[in-house]
Amino acid sequence: MTRRVFTAASSISLVPITPALRITSVKAVPVPLLSTARFGSSQFSSDDDPARYRWFGPFSQLAGSILVEIKTDQGITGLGLGGGGGAACYIIDNHLKDLLLGANALNIHQLWDQIFASTSFYGRKGLPIMALSGIDLALWDIAGKRHNVPCWQLLGGKRRDRVRAYFTGPGIDLGLKLGFTAFKQPINLGPADGQDGKFKIAAQLKAVREKIGPDNLLMIDVLCRWNVDYTVEMADRLAPYNLYFIEEPLLPDDLRGYEKLCQKIKSTKIASGEHEFTHYGFDLLIRHRASHFLQPDLTWGGGLTMGQRILNSAAEAGIPILPHRGGSLFGMQLVTACDNCPMAESFGTGEPGNELMELFTAPFEHGSYLPPTQPGVGVTIPDTLARKYGL
Repeated sequence: MTRRVFTAASSISLVPITPALRITSVKAVPVPLLSTARFGSSQFSSDDDPARYRWFGPFSQLAGSILVEIKTDQGITGLGLGGGGGAACYIIDNHLKDLLLGANALNIHQLWDQIFASTSFYGRKGLPIMALSGIDLALWDIAGKRHNVPCWQLLGGKRRDRVRAYFTGPGIDLGLKLGFTAFKQPINLGPADGQDGKFKIAAQLKAVREKIGPDNLLMIDVLCRWNVDYTVEMADRLAPYNLYFIEEPLLPDDLRGYEKLCQKIKSTKIASGEHEFTHYGFDLLIRHRASHFLQPDLTWGGGLTMGQRILNSAAEAGIPILPHRGGSLFGMQLVTACDNCPMAESFGTGEPGNELMELFTAPFEHGSYLPPTQPGVGVTIPDTLARKYGL
């Protein structure tokens, strides 16, 4: 990305069109795309049960997805995917709606800043930003429909006709069949599993590397299970399997820990940011050189406005962006417009999501995601599904 691209994007989205598109309706409903059961059970064996650290509840990740619908006085409706489940919907209904009704839907950046400032005394990260993400994406959807272009056009234009996809999940055979050439494996073991756990992790990745061959990319996602010393040791143990990156080995607030990993580990790279919030949070990761790959999730980390704001700072620092679940229609708007996004993570492709997840998946072909072509973010929900989910 360059300064020129950011300026072009800003000039389109910040200058309101006359007459204004006044917001007449704001609705937010929970639309869980995956079950909380994927994180285990809420039944624990004791106060010391390790599962207590892994019970993420109904408001996190795709189990807590929400859909935001914003309508305008000129008949243009925007849809945005957010996070935080029913708790985020409550914040929208009882606080953020006040800032939206009657406002010009095309003042996207101004509304983002107003919502962020108004929630800062109880927000800055977490639920309010998850709610803001759905709102922001719905506003970008409106802007794209008003201009009759995909949102990536408002972000500076298309940078490529396809982007390499990487497959997230254990189903390597399915990923190979679908044409993926990059694979990310979930790792469910850590320090609590002792030496035996280390051997099991190595055996798992040895088998995967043998199956995908030496030329395809291999990554792992630890989902914050490890600590600094364990990660350093495992990076060395796993070096023979040529990992492209280790994702989220530490809890997201351990900035100093991530900084140490990026300094100490030479055999692979460190990826993080899936659970970071807003461009302010990513500015810290960049300034501290605490990640080799930035992984913003647009649907809970701050929307396309956040994504737009981190493009230049990441490019200037030489840090690539790999949006979490970049293969969604929402993520592909940023990926398509970014020179600095080498891959897009799978979303819905080859995984057991529900019917909405399928609707939110970007066009996929032979191991690559393709730029969406419909105006806005490209989401269309049939009337039967809209009624089912309360829209």
